Formats: sequence, structure tokens, C-alpha cells
Amino acid sequence: MDENLESQQEEEEALLAIYDGDPAFKQISSTVFQYKCGEDGGKNSVLVEFSWPPSYPSEKPIINLNTFYNQHLTQPVKDFIATKIDEKAEQYLGDAVIYTLIELVKDNLDTWMVEVSKNLPVKVEPPKEEITLVEEVDTMTIQEAPTKVTVKKEHLSKAQKRRQWDRCNAGGEQPRGWNWVDIVKHLSQTGSKDDCLTSHS
Repeated sequence: MDENLESQQEEEEALLAIYDGDPAFKQISSTVFQYKCGEDGGKNSVLVEFSWPPSYPSEKPIINLNTFYNQHLTQPVKDFIATKIDEKAEQYLGDAVIYTLIELVKDNLDTWMVEVSKNLPVKVEPPKEEITLVEEVDTMTIQEAPTKVTVKKEHLSKAQKRRQWDRCNAGGEQPRGWNWVDIVKHLSQTGSKDDCLTSHS
């Protein structure tokens, strides 16, 4: 029997024995295993999938974090975690490594999340997106411009401005009573209430 295949069978049996009854562990096939680290459904949780290539353990396992469960994680976070796991797998090349990698993620996940969140803004901001944002702002300004032009007040001549100034005090307010109606004048034009009654009778 091929040495790698024999090692795979032995490791498969060991993993099933170690994680027997652990709901976080799942065997998809004889060469694919998943482990859910962190609080189920929490933002600091991750589902790691390990696949064995035919020549494993002489070759590193394939690490997959692009599962449906991990949709709450951004690609830079997934890449960061995958890199950390891959670095450890490199050290154990030729050995059964899945248990070691699962324990590595369980022990370090919270620390990695803090570490990646500190570095995230630098990695996530590509200059192309910034240019797009500036272009969008410019477009908005151009679109708003016509509405501002239509709201513009008409220009007054010097004489009109002077007349307006004369009607106002220094604070730009109209004098008290400027729009009051002369009651006597108003009544003489409209007639009193009594006049209306007499004309109808």
C-alpha cells in the first residue's frame, strides 16, 4: 500500500476518535474535513475546511475558507487566517497535521481577529476605489449645480437696494408697524358692518 495513503487512513481514524461527539467537527469525505472554530454564528467564528491531495502528508493539505458559513468574513480576513494555517502546515510537512492545525486555529482565532482588524484599513483601501469616490462626488456637485442656479435671487439696481435699505433699520429689520393697516382708511373703503346691514334691509 502507498505510504501516503496508509498515513491518511491512520489519521482519519485518529481524527474520528479525537473529535467523536464534537459538533464543530465534520467529515465530508475520506479526504475532506471541516472544523468550526469560535462561537457558532459569532462574528469571530470561522469554518476551516481541510482537503488532502493524493500525496498528503508529503504535500500540504488544501485549506479552504470560502465556504457559505464564512460569508460574514471579508476576503482579507480569510486570506490572513489561511496564511497563518499554511505557515504551520509547512513546518509539519510529511506528518499528520490536521489535529495540530485545528488546535492552532482554536487557540489563536481571537488574537488573529484583533491583529487583522488593525492591519485591515491599510490592506482594504485600493487607490482605484478612492478615485471612483471622488468622481462620484464631482458628479453630484455637477448635478446639484443647476438647482443652485435656479434658486439665485435676481440682481437689484443700486436705487432698488437704496430704497430697500431705507425701509429697513441697520439690522436689516423692518420698522415696527410697517405693514399695519390704517383701520379708519380701511373702513372708509369697505364700509362698516352697520352700513352692510342697512343696505341689505
